[in-house]
Amino acid sequence: MGLRIAALSGADLEAALADVARLRIEVFRAWPYLYDGDPEYEQAYLQNYRNSDRAVVVAAYDGDRLVGASTGAPLMDHAADFAAAFSGSGLDLAEIFYCAESVLLPEFRGQGGGHAFFDLREAHARRFGFRMSAFCAVQRPDDHPLRPTDYAPLDAFWRKRGYRPLEAAVAQFAWKDVDQSLETEKPLQFWLREL
Repeated sequence: MGLRIAALSGADLEAALADVARLRIEVFRAWPYLYDGDPEYEQAYLQNYRNSDRAVVVAAYDGDRLVGASTGAPLMDHAADFAAAFSGSGLDLAEIFYCAESVLLPEFRGQGGGHAFFDLREAHARRFGFRMSAFCAVQRPDDHPLRPTDYAPLDAFWRKRGYRPLEAAVAQFAWKDVDQSLETEKPLQFWLREL
């Protein structure tokens, strides 16, 4: 039957956030994020989407079960986290829509979900008059001991969609990796495109 994809806002967005948290913990446990998920952190993190009247969750359903999700909100709703990364870029953060995570269970990949996630978030951003769309991706060293030998980065997919790395726009975020006992900071490279 295939995936059913829907853009959620308002009460529908709010109702989906517990499942989004579950998916983030499950999917981001794998390479390259290696995130040792914490439900309390997830609730605090997802509050940004509850608080934003221009946020969106693009949900992927298999029947009634949420198997994938992609979030987005104005970058200004995350300004405290990302302002330093954009310092000196000359860009107006108020014109940028932030496409945050995209998480999809492995068995549902390759069915067009990735494109639908971007299509619907970008359409949502255009409706609100945003000029640019951005996301960030964790940077891991090529020789990282947990890097799978068959890992294929998504750079080609993102470039095909018109995104390019924004030189020197790198955020720093800390989380605990699955093989570590303490949180460590990781660099996340921003990618940007005109809408």
